[in-house]
Amino acid sequence: MRTNFGVRHPALNRVLWCLGLGLALAASGCRDEQAGPKPHARSRSAGLFPSGANASAGRVLTSLPHLTFRSGGSWAKGTVVYLGSRVTPQDPKPGQGVEIAHYFLARAAPPKGYGFFTHVVDAKSGQMLANADHEIQGGALPLENWPVGKVVEDISRLQIPQGAAGALRLVIGFWRGDERLPVDQPAAQDGQNEMLGPVLQIGGAPLPEYHAHKTQHPPVIDGALGDAAWAQAVLVTLHNSFDGSPVRFRTTARILYDDQFLYVAFDAEDPDVWGTLLKRDDPIYTQEVVEIFLDANADGRTYNELEVSPHNTVFDAYFPSRRRDMDTAWDSGMQSAVKVNGTLDNPDDTDHGWTVEMRIPFSHLAQVPHLPPQPNDRWRFNLYRLEHPGRTQEEGQSFSPLFLGDFHNLPRFGWLVFDP
Repeated sequence: MRTNFGVRHPALNRVLWCLGLGLALAASGCRDEQAGPKPHARSRSAGLFPSGANASAGRVLTSLPHLTFRSGGSWAKGTVVYLGSRVTPQDPKPGQGVEIAHYFLARAAPPKGYGFFTHVVDAKSGQMLANADHEIQGGALPLENWPVGKVVEDISRLQIPQGAAGALRLVIGFWRGDERLPVDQPAAQDGQNEMLGPVLQIGGAPLPEYHAHKTQHPPVIDGALGDAAWAQAVLVTLHNSFDGSPVRFRTTARILYDDQFLYVAFDAEDPDVWGTLLKRDDPIYTQEVVEIFLDANADGRTYNELEVSPHNTVFDAYFPSRRRDMDTAWDSGMQSAVKVNGTLDNPDDTDHGWTVEMRIPFSHLAQVPHLPPQPNDRWRFNLYRLEHPGRTQEEGQSFSPLFLGDFHNLPRFGWLVFDP
């Protein structure tokens, strides 16, 4: 089962979630994005609750301050009530810090052994963008010690990513082992016992568009890019997948279409072309690979992932929602070909690179609005390359920068526009 996506090395993925998203959540170490109900070791760190005056930023109050978001949802049959939150500023900009103050009330003795979790999700799709878990008041006031009838305040801070845009929502809750404390009201949660919190409206970087031309003379799928059709396609250069900065080894891509197929070409500069995984649906995303992700109906949920390695090994999968229920039994019907300009799998010489062609039948893709695509149809998509300089490092490249270490960051997918 595939457990790490995008920037896939588990340790590196975790670091990028913590540092790349810029979460200044110093009451706990950053964990994997499925944290909350799972048991994970927690670690204290400095910054959010440092020693000194700020260490007791959260308080027990006798009255409720002004709230910018009101809830009233409760856990455990009314035992604990989420009164609401105060967000400062309410309309943060990309790169800006935000202070979040949550307010709770225990109506009876709270249950024991539960930790607190906070997730940042895309407000439209529910896609999780960051794990902002931390202990209440930096661990000074765990749930089981809350005084009955008093307002408990918890303050945390996060840094809005540079590439964030649209609406982000905070969801919160309590977890112990593999369970979450039940939320009483269905309308107050997301169906997974995550209480709905405040929404942050953010204006951010625009999403890039790629205009695919329709071709009457499709390319031959042989790995070579000399067909006349490719000369008519728009050429784009991939950049660092995290922030759009320049990369060490150039990658360009082109896209065309006709009534039956989407055609994709990659040209990857690479001094050492290699790969060891040769079976279909092997985890080639851990090695050298080029990829296209397609969200045909642009719903931010259902999408397909298609990859090709220098050995022309194919990985393809369907996702009914982000990162969940990955279906590798799905067959894209893709035809692909690779041409290596160098010596494959030989680290002792210097290669020039490799080129890839893909022919993807529209009829196999998920949730395609029109077959064939109509002029000016707009899909969400992204193009990727994973390169491993020296076979020990890892560099992600993309068409649309993600601003966090996850190739499955659907809100940052660009637009694929079908030109007449």
